[in-house]
Amino acid sequence: MNYLLSIFIDFLAKFNLPKEIAFVIFPIIPFCVVAFSLILVVLILVLAERKILALFTQRKGPNRVGLFGILQTVADAIKLLCKENIEPNVTDRILFTVAPIVAFVPVMICWGILPFSSEFDFISVSVSTLLFAVIAVIPVIGILLAGYSSNNKYSLIGAMRSVSQILSYELPIMFVILSVSVLASSLNLKDIILSQISMHLFLGWYIFPCFLGFIILFIASLAELNRCPFDLPEAESELVAGYNTEYSGMRFALFFLGEYAMLFASSAFITALFLGGFLSPLGFYISEKIFSNTILSQIFVYFEQAFWFFIKTFVIIFIIIWIRAVLPRLKSSDLLIFSWRFLFPISVINFIFVCVYKYIIISGGLK
Repeated sequence: MNYLLSIFIDFLAKFNLPKEIAFVIFPIIPFCVVAFSLILVVLILVLAERKILALFTQRKGPNRVGLFGILQTVADAIKLLCKENIEPNVTDRILFTVAPIVAFVPVMICWGILPFSSEFDFISVSVSTLLFAVIAVIPVIGILLAGYSSNNKYSLIGAMRSVSQILSYELPIMFVILSVSVLASSLNLKDIILSQISMHLFLGWYIFPCFLGFIILFIASLAELNRCPFDLPEAESELVAGYNTEYSGMRFALFFLGEYAMLFASSAFITALFLGGFLSPLGFYISEKIFSNTILSQIFVYFEQAFWFFIKTFVIIFIIIWIRAVLPRLKSSDLLIFSWRFLFPISVINFIFVCVYKYIIISGGLK
């Protein structure tokens, strides 16, 4: 972001404005970009999921509002904004109101950590990978508060299921993150992406030496996102709607918004760790070939990087939606057994394998 900040300072200098103004205004711009992108992506994701599920189940899906139903999610958002926030008398009002905020705000921070291109990383720290993993767990506190404060047994059971899932699947995720950090020799997301640059196109991506870790992280992310077949906290056949049963209007919309925004963030996180993030699979950037070394190539290359990042992320999201269409929901006991008996031991084995691979192949430890 330092490069973009310098451009912004030069732009203000043309109008004889002091650079101090840039330091005040510039931090607001990334926040607005993230907020706008988050809402836009969620609207697209909800529509895409409904369309894809309709395709898999041989239904029409949304097709009334707008051309081919593309404005259906916009109509749904307006409907939620206009609905009354109903609050049962027996709830803990403070916790009931705070819960949706706690579930949503960390998701925006996770979006800020993601490096959409080599310059579009709004929160860049040396341990951004660990920071993302830690902040991504915070929304479960909002879910727990929602279930507890609702004074509803179905909501409480759904909240407790969500907590048990997070606790069970967080350890495999951490071992996979450690495996990737060993390969990249860094915990910074941008450094991890740049370390996947290879002379052999996309063969430098970490999905190849750490394919087992990719599968583990993908499965564990499904559990953390409460996605099928791990959607036990929202099992409508057992718990009505789970932890958000008593919520309506904008409070329900915050849960809904946070859930789909986290779906994108987790998929983007997998993309950054294993699929080269914003790196082009072609081995070069098309914008650099078209505009050569002009100022336009220096600008458009960032947008092309973001384009590749989004394309890879949406491929992961498509697979997640595909799984929802074909797999049934697991039992609560099976979910925990699968994590502790299978996923956790395999993640440890993967970590050991990656360490040996790094030592022998990359570091040349044995000659």
